[in-house]
Amino acid sequence: MSMYDKGSPYMVDVKKNEAVHICQCGHSKNPPYCDGSHAAHPTGEPLNYTAQKDETLGICGCGKTGNTPMCDGSHNN
Repeated sequence: MSMYDKGSPYMVDVKKNEAVHICQCGHSKNPPYCDGSHAAHPTGEPLNYTAQKDETLGICGCGKTGNTPMCDGSHNN
């Protein structure tokens, strides 16, 4: 099962200065977070994101976004 089988975004709450590592290869067993699976799948390094403020990130769960890895609402089409 791919992280893109969810069909809707993963909502990730992050606090100011918190670092998260978001999967971009689609093979993580702990989506949307990177678990190192990209080492066996050279399709994408993780997005290393540090929040500049408290916020909620919408991470793509359908695989259709044009703004990888962020959700752009493509799952609605």
